[in-house]
Amino acid sequence: MLGFISKLFGGSKSEKDVKTILPVVDQINSHFTSYKTLSNDELRGKTAEFKARIASHLESTDKAIATRQEEAEALPVEEMAGRDEAYQQIDKLKTDRDQQLEVILKELLPEAFAVVKETARRFASGTELRSTVTDMDRELSVKRDYVTIDGDTSVFANTWPAGGAAVTWNMVHYDVQLIGGAVLHSGKISEMATGEGKTLVSTLPAYLNALAGLGVHIVTVNDYLARRDSEWNGTLFEWLGLSVDCIDKHHPNTEERRKAYLADITYGTNNEFGFDYLRDNMVHNPDEMVQRKHHYAMVDEVDSVLIDDARTPLIISGPVPRGDEQQYHLLKPRVHQLVEAQKQVVNKFLAEARKKLAEGNDDPKDGGMALMRAYRGLPKSGPLIKFLSEPGVRVKLQKAENYYLADQSKEMYRVDEELFFHIEEKNKQVDLTEKGLQMITKSGEDPEFFVLPDISLKLGALDKDAALTPEEKLHQKEAILNEYSIKADRIHTVQQLLKAYTLFDNDVEYVVIEQQVKIVDEQTGRIMEGRRYSDGLHQAIEAKENVKIEAATQTYATITLQNYFRMYHKLAGMTGTAETEAAELWDIYKLDVVNIPTNIPITRKDEQDLVYKTKREKYKAVIDELERLRSLGRPALVGTTSVEVSELLSKMLQVKKIPHNVLNAKQHAR
Repeated sequence: MLGFISKLFGGSKSEKDVKTILPVVDQINSHFTSYKTLSNDELRGKTAEFKARIASHLESTDKAIATRQEEAEALPVEEMAGRDEAYQQIDKLKTDRDQQLEVILKELLPEAFAVVKETARRFASGTELRSTVTDMDRELSVKRDYVTIDGDTSVFANTWPAGGAAVTWNMVHYDVQLIGGAVLHSGKISEMATGEGKTLVSTLPAYLNALAGLGVHIVTVNDYLARRDSEWNGTLFEWLGLSVDCIDKHHPNTEERRKAYLADITYGTNNEFGFDYLRDNMVHNPDEMVQRKHHYAMVDEVDSVLIDDARTPLIISGPVPRGDEQQYHLLKPRVHQLVEAQKQVVNKFLAEARKKLAEGNDDPKDGGMALMRAYRGLPKSGPLIKFLSEPGVRVKLQKAENYYLADQSKEMYRVDEELFFHIEEKNKQVDLTEKGLQMITKSGEDPEFFVLPDISLKLGALDKDAALTPEEKLHQKEAILNEYSIKADRIHTVQQLLKAYTLFDNDVEYVVIEQQVKIVDEQTGRIMEGRRYSDGLHQAIEAKENVKIEAATQTYATITLQNYFRMYHKLAGMTGTAETEAAELWDIYKLDVVNIPTNIPITRKDEQDLVYKTKREKYKAVIDELERLRSLGRPALVGTTSVEVSELLSKMLQVKKIPHNVLNAKQHAR
């Protein structure tokens, strides 16, 4: 029915978008056919020709900007209003220039794409390309083994290293890839199925937009892909006279990385682009900055970068003036004892909830309360999670939760009063209860040991005490503030230790490798090297795992990927799974998604999902299926949600004597 309605109105949105690009594809192929008669020198010369046409189109605007710049700089410093107005006019002229640039690039698109396609064809059809040597060729011959100089002729071999392996160029763009390239150039998201050649597609808009001389950033999800793609596609660009580099090959804040950003086309990971921006905002001299204008970016796996990781902040931090590592060691035994006591209480309430719910008693004040207490006590408890997976149980928990959250949670204290601490799982907040305070405070210790003093009340009473001299008041005021600071740090340490014990699990949120706690990216399963949880949480986890507690850090600069990528004049992306996030991508970034048809019909068979009642049954079914596939001689890839699950399946495969490899955060370099 949906297909009929779609055809009735002229096809789906993506089909209409593709239909508008088809005439452009015909133009590209027409130029491509004509370029076959060009010599190698003539084909390479197209780059200089295109650059000259762009410069000619923008000449009047560039002159206007230069003139206004001179006028603004000539104004006396005292004329702030005049200078401000002049620079506003310059900004407007630069915006107009960007718009005019898009006009000329659109005009050049068929010819530029045809040049890239013809270059790819020539590399694929022979073992080498010979042309008149250029200065850039001579520089490349020093650094690249596959580029040699033979008198006045440069020789580019069609085999070169990429990602640690030799690759022989054998690809020429299909029509669907030309469509994908046109979509990327227009600042949209090109959704292409796996295996349809997204890496090759990126060469088309990268070449076209690099002609403007403002830089093209190609963003990948990991450093291996950034290095591999820069080497794989780089030779095409370099033969056409464009410079290519990868920021992940160079250390931050170095001249080499600055040069990488000055290249016509720059590859790198999303995090490194973001961190370089933060570092640029911390320099003392503008000459120390490495990035230039954020002009055009193409993001690989765009849904992962712009949606899944978008709100995760990139943070540059540094050491705090004083360390509080000792505090974690001192308070860890108390917190450990508290957590063990909470486990017993939660198990008791969970057993009570099971019994009462089985009897049909899900009253929020009775059976529902017992379940709510178990959930508020330890939401990540294995037995609780298993119980919540049973039919109807989570609905009953939701019913109880709605009851206690009503009227600004005025009844929630009844749930929490029997617990030692309560956990808000959604915002990862842990707070001690009165019962917990009593337990964590040692016998004979100050009962206020973990209670913050009412500082305003104490300072107010101090100011009114006429018996004290000003010096005595100042001394006592310092003592009150010092007491508050010590207790605040102590309570904060307890809260972070409680979080570490109850909300963060080894081999799930983090792994311990070589006596170091390393965070695992929940989206990719890879270790996030150099990252640390903020606000003392990482130190708390280190204390929990009995490894060396590193110094605490404080934030110097931070930005989210969402805010970083919004700075680009033009943003585009590639992925195989963007249509499900199409609305969100449009709302946040004003990025449209276009589904690109496959070159040949998909023959892959997509099976229906199978849902099992327990993990044991599910894992057994996975192993059985792997045995079946192995008997047929078919390799299989199994994706898991955590390191823990991957290692469990590995043990099950070992029992069955099925040979396999494990790739997870602990063994990511394999």
